[in-house]
Amino acid sequence: MSEVEPETTEQRILDAAEELFYGRGIQSVGMDAIRTASGVPLKRLYQTFPSKDTLVEAYLRRRDARWLRDLAQYVDTYDSPEQRILAVFDWLFLWFSEQGFRGCGFINSFGELGATSQTVADIAKAHKDAFRRYLADLVAVADAPAWLTDQLVLLAEGAMTTAAISGTPEHARHAKDAARTLLRAAHAGVVTAA
Repeated sequence: MSEVEPETTEQRILDAAEELFYGRGIQSVGMDAIRTASGVPLKRLYQTFPSKDTLVEAYLRRRDARWLRDLAQYVDTYDSPEQRILAVFDWLFLWFSEQGFRGCGFINSFGELGATSQTVADIAKAHKDAFRRYLADLVAVADAPAWLTDQLVLLAEGAMTTAAISGTPEHARHAKDAARTLLRAAHAGVVTAA
């Protein structure tokens, strides 16, 4: 039996952790379940991730990078600034339509561990802050008022939570319709910041 490369071992562990943590919840999954799902011996698992906390942190950081990258790659396929803003909601619809969608992994992890793990709380906050900055950049390029950013964030975050609970991706379309209305109002100068 050949020795497994370190990156491959880490990848296998993280793949198993992501599937289990996202699908069943972080607290309900023990390291034995990760070992079984990854096929990595427990000793090697703990050599790679010395504790469940370090594994949770790595899972969330990898998910953050991939989620933001995938969103940006999708949005970048659109030309006009307004289309790019609305494309965020099209991407959310595709994500919500994926088999096994259980909502936002950061909202879920914060709900599970945010009160007891400052690291999880900080990672969730950093992810949401990065998403807000991304939307703020899209709003600025669209030459729309800055107040629009927070309204778009709330539409997206509300769609994530509602889609997870209801089990339907349609909430992304409702949020897109609302975003379109806000964009029109913003460009017409109808809506003002409170």
